[in-house]
Amino acid sequence: MAHDQIPGIDPTAVPSGDGCVECLTGDGPGWWLHLRRCAECGHIGCCDSSPSQHGTKHARKAGHPFLTSFEPGEDWFWNIETQEYYEGLQLPPPTEHPASQPTPGPRGKVPADWQEHLH
Repeated sequence: MAHDQIPGIDPTAVPSGDGCVECLTGDGPGWWLHLRRCAECGHIGCCDSSPSQHGTKHARKAGHPFLTSFEPGEDWFWNIETQEYYEGLQLPPPTEHPASQPTPGPRGKVPADWQEHLH
């Protein structure tokens, strides 16, 4: 089945930006470990290891079941409803945050003891 026929994946949805939407607008401590992209609308949120877990929160609230990595070299999809991984699907670029953005990020917002704040 082509990915444009999988409910919850929109092959035309572009990323909402370079970082977690909510973290960048001041929701929570303002930093993340890794980024996740909603496969239905393109929302960029932080991963479940990050303090605020905005990616999964968005997916649940919006009813958008698929998240994908927004990290360099990662191309998996995760269905939050079925707890299953998918591979081989493609969304429009960019498929990762800019190489200039550190992990964790964003630059200047990550506390020195960031590892103590992970889930």
